Amino acid sequence: MIQWQKSSFSSGSDGASCVEVAHGETSLLLRESDDPTRILTVAPTALAALLQGVVTHPRPPEA
Repeated sequence: MIQWQKSSFSSGSDGASCVEVAHGETSLLLRESDDPTRILTVAPTALAALLQGVVTHPRPPEA
């Protein structure tokens, strides 16, 4: 059984607007709580690179 963990940055008091992550056999699994059947499989190094890019180059605020 896959054990999903919700992001600490998820919004909504009911937990319905969440990004969740889990360990697969050789990769990480990502999904949105509002569409739990759609699962994205990513390599741990690819997710780490994405997160580092977000931290290093945050999106500017919209005008």
